[in-house]
Amino acid sequence: MVNYSKPKIKVTPPGPLARKIIERDVENLSPSLTRSAPLVGVETEGVWIKDIDGNIFLDFGSGIAVANVGHRHPEVIEAVKNQIDKCDHVNSCDYYTVPQVEYAEELFKMMPGSFKKRIFFTNSGTEAVECAIKVAKWHSRRYYFIGFIGGFHGRTMGSLSFTTTGISPRKYYSPLMPGVIHVPYPYCYRCIFKQTYPECNLYCLEYLEETVFQKIVNPEETAGILVEPIQGAGGYIVPPNEFLPRLAKICKKNGILLIDDEVQTGFGRTGKMWACENWNVAPEIMCISKAMASGLPCGACVTKKTTMNWLPSSHENTLGGNPIVIAAALAVLRIIRKEKLLENARQMGKYLLKRLQEIQESHEIIGDVRGKGLMVGIELVKDRKKKTPAIEQRNNLIEEAFRKGVLLLGAGKSSLRLAPPLVIEKQQIEVGLEIFEESLKIIEK
Repeated sequence: MVNYSKPKIKVTPPGPLARKIIERDVENLSPSLTRSAPLVGVETEGVWIKDIDGNIFLDFGSGIAVANVGHRHPEVIEAVKNQIDKCDHVNSCDYYTVPQVEYAEELFKMMPGSFKKRIFFTNSGTEAVECAIKVAKWHSRRYYFIGFIGGFHGRTMGSLSFTTTGISPRKYYSPLMPGVIHVPYPYCYRCIFKQTYPECNLYCLEYLEETVFQKIVNPEETAGILVEPIQGAGGYIVPPNEFLPRLAKICKKNGILLIDDEVQTGFGRTGKMWACENWNVAPEIMCISKAMASGLPCGACVTKKTTMNWLPSSHENTLGGNPIVIAAALAVLRIIRKEKLLENARQMGKYLLKRLQEIQESHEIIGDVRGKGLMVGIELVKDRKKKTPAIEQRNNLIEEAFRKGVLLLGAGKSSLRLAPPLVIEKQQIEVGLEIFEESLKIIEK
């Protein structure tokens, strides 16, 4: 597929071929899968996706922050082909592989904290969180955990115990993992405590220390605090600058492990390799996935070396760290450095945020624009004073933009999350925003 300068819609999507695939999908696949738009993608390249009917879409979501180095990057493809020619699988719970060792050594050079580290390879973000839960329990011999309201950490039973973006992911699955206490995240646009930042002095953290740790759970029995440095599925919510450093201090004071979920924020998404680096925090445990291998199933739990001190058979898997997948992951690290994608994410993210704030001035339906790097959230409201969520309008906007050739993803109750590939250029951002504003005007009517 050649590189396009703008979307190209040959037939109103979903076209006839797409509808046939969707019908077969509905017949055979799990109905639990939610779909943002009726896209049947068959070819990808860079920031573009081609559907089965020949329509070309500009991808403003990167498959939920997965295609950070762009779709089908030539170096990723080459790395995968070379590895397939040599070795397809050696299970790491019984044997050793070269790519895993090489990757660990390269990754650690790009991670925060001067301390030595260890890694456990997984197949997904939720598995990385499950590993973090287990290693925190093993290391600390403690029982309780703290999670944040609005957080998303996965859908397996341990990670689901922390996921609170809505009721539907948790419905009918009780009892979940016991011992998880939820506290408010600093969602300052919609403060649960009806406080105003900065006058609140981050009351959400005061609540954690003065109420939760004094009346609900003893901090000496708390193994870890699991947090997204920027909430993803909850609405791309950027906390105040002092939040993460203060949280890290609370953890250190009480001997609690800070577990940083970088599944969506990692690998340059915010303009730093890891979002926690925006606030100079080096967590004892980090969970990574999504962009790690540019779309191949890959994740990891990385800890301070002294934290991952468990014994053989404490935790294993068969497919984690597959040689082919890790070859792709190594290529991703090389590309991020060589193509200076962190710098591009900062520059293009700053430009995208500025342009959206300009658009906001002309559209009352945009209540809030927030973000870091190429992780930008737009919250739609029916009126700015009451901040009533514009849920239907948000959904209609996603549908309208899709028909015009731009892929947008929802988040939170009435927000959009813009997370284009980190290779995106200014002209491509302008093309996407032009269609975004056209669609916005239509749904406003």
